[in-house]
Formats: sequence, C-alpha cells, structure tokens
Amino acid sequence: VGPPGVPHLPGLRHAGIDERRLVWVRAETMAQRLWALEQLVKSGALGAIVGWLPQAKPEQVRRLQVLASQAQAPVFLCRPASAAHEASAAPLRLQASAGPDWELQVHILKRKGAPLASTLRLASVPGGLRAVLTPRLRQPSRWMNQEAHDAVVRLAPELRRPLVPAL
Repeated sequence: VGPPGVPHLPGLRHAGIDERRLVWVRAETMAQRLWALEQLVKSGALGAIVGWLPQAKPEQVRRLQVLASQAQAPVFLCRPASAAHEASAAPLRLQASAGPDWELQVHILKRKGAPLASTLRLASVPGGLRAVLTPRLRQPSRWMNQEAHDAVVRLAPELRRPLVPAL
C-alpha cells in the first residue's frame, strides 16, 4: 500500500513471487493508506501486507498493531529513519540500511526479550546477479579499499608513518 516506487517485477519473480498474486494499492494521502491497510488486514485474504506510512502518528500505528495482532498474515509498516526514536506499539521494529559488498544491515530497535546490541549483516546480492558477478564485484569494498590505500601511499609517502607514535 502506497509504495514510493513501482515494484521491481523481475526481482520479485526471481524471489519466487508471481506478479499475478501481487496487489499494489496506489494511495497518495495518509488517510487513503490507513484506510486501505485497515481494510486489507480485516479481510484476511492476503499472505502478507506491506504499507508505507511516512507520517504515521503513534495512535495510528497502535490501531494498526491491534488489528494486525488478530490477522493471519504478517503486516509490515515502512517508516522513515527519523521515526526510529519515536515510541511505537509495534512488537518488532527494524532499521535496515545498505552495507558494503551488497550486504543488508539490520539493526533491531525493539523486540520481545533481551535487546540485541549488534547489527545483523545479511548477504543480499540482487537476484540473478550472483552467477554473473566476478569475485571483484562480489566484494568491491575489499578491492576498492586496497586500491584507494595504494593510491594514497603513492601520492603521499608521508602517510606511511604510523598515526600513533610507538611508546
């Protein structure tokens, strides 16, 4: 409901999702998105629901959380990173970001049980690319870092000195 862009059908197909089973709801306003999400959750007719709610208020998230707790399908709400510090009724809150070498970094903001202090790092080479990527492109940071280091050393030999003097 209300995605910021058109779903990438080739990527969904590669993940085993038949686009004929995908329901994409264009909802421009927050009121339209909330209404559509509520109706979809109440219907019980979907395998999963994903909604984009960039300006959701805590009471709106709470209402959806109450509905979702009785639903058969998982309900995911996508909110901006600025909402990470806001209170939320959601039982699980994640913040995802892109990391080096195609990895997806997932920080668990809230979960049941003890907090998880470390960030989860998940390999996430886009579907279909793993077979065609060379080793250099599978781990670009490893190669770029070394090349950047070598270029700096060639251009500025004084940087070879240790930054902290030996004691």
